[in-house]
Amino acid sequence: MKTMLTIISNALCRITGRNVGAQTVSELLVDLSEYVSLTSPSTPDLAKTQRQPPKPPPVSTRAPVEQLVSPQSDPLDAPGARVVVSRSFADLTTQATFDIKKCDLHRLEEGPPVTAELTREQGLQYYRTMQTVRRMELKADQLYKQKIIRGFCHLYDGQEACAAGIEAAIHPSDHLITAYRAHGYTYTRGVSVKEILAELTGRKGGVAKGKGGSMHMYAPHFYGGNGIVGAQVPLGAGIALACQYRGNNQVCVTLYGDGAANQGQIFETFNMASLWKLPCIFICENNKYGMGTSVERAAASTDYYKRGDFIPGIRVDGMDVLCVREATKFAADHCRSGKGPIIMELQTYRYHGHSMSDPGVSYRTRDEIQEVRSKSDPISMLKERMLTNNMASAEEFKEIDIEIRKMVEDAAQFATSDPEPPLEELCNHIFYNSPPLEVRGTHPWSKLKSIS
Repeated sequence: MKTMLTIISNALCRITGRNVGAQTVSELLVDLSEYVSLTSPSTPDLAKTQRQPPKPPPVSTRAPVEQLVSPQSDPLDAPGARVVVSRSFADLTTQATFDIKKCDLHRLEEGPPVTAELTREQGLQYYRTMQTVRRMELKADQLYKQKIIRGFCHLYDGQEACAAGIEAAIHPSDHLITAYRAHGYTYTRGVSVKEILAELTGRKGGVAKGKGGSMHMYAPHFYGGNGIVGAQVPLGAGIALACQYRGNNQVCVTLYGDGAANQGQIFETFNMASLWKLPCIFICENNKYGMGTSVERAAASTDYYKRGDFIPGIRVDGMDVLCVREATKFAADHCRSGKGPIIMELQTYRYHGHSMSDPGVSYRTRDEIQEVRSKSDPISMLKERMLTNNMASAEEFKEIDIEIRKMVEDAAQFATSDPEPPLEELCNHIFYNSPPLEVRGTHPWSKLKSIS
């Protein structure tokens, strides 16, 4: 069996140009699912068309700062344009400066910088975060298709740069609230993969003790995924109002999608936030489709960063973790300085359908998905930057991939073996403390019996 796995893994390496180190059949399936179209398991030939970054010669693990040289700017005609840094195959570069895509501005004289510094440690951390989210979501896809995960499940693969970039720019004490596509933010806010997958499978070891599921996960300073479209936006403004009232210099990142951007409650919230100068960063994750409807068919104006009218806005390349990081830093500084709210539009893309019940190819073509994967994948973009500029070796990335794969497999094992919460736990945690009065079905100590 190991010989067969080795043969198949080597073949996959030659096809994709990537390092593949599958040790089990399930790991090999996850590798295959990442490079074959995620939304179309019946067309594995798509993986052959994916463009992969070239692999550099192997390098070692030390890097003096002195090896940095003056950058030569590349044309900014594409996202993720890079500078050229002298590379030595004897040592690794510890820091480099990259050109990033300029943000579009609304009611702002100046915007985020067009260059970003990246240290080797930061780059590896961002890569690890995004790759963990990617592997976790692919495992969730697998568990859902095995009918181990049930109900609603909205996956985040393709949008990892948004979560990683935002988290890199704010403090752990800052606040964040989002919609139902929440797994990535649950992880970046400090919840383990094991707790997230166990919540998806409805086990008592889940982050919400198995009673929240895909859309309702919570952590300190993270107010969960919210299933009602756009309803989290006024809640986020309320959190920002609490920050302002307490004077703690914290901000609230409030996320919503392009589909929710047309909700009336969002414009009501914009009005209040602007009047009261709340420290709130409103972020529209524009992944081009609200359920199965493209933004062009759903909105008379697709300039979501201008929707606040009287609120400043910026439009950002949401597939580049450095662009997201720099823009979020700019937005956080804007809010902390007392200037009031700001709107960010992150132009991103989801590889899966709207939810697991959506095949994702009835309203867009497989070629469109594959083109984004091959040209703008956030993980590949960061990896190529670091390899090209001698900031890490291919072997390091391979080791990280193997480590993450094992962690996700162990988490999945826990999520499928941990017991479900007992029936008597169902009514617990409805009230913060004892209920104010006897209400049938809500008393935390009431005994329930199954009648099925």
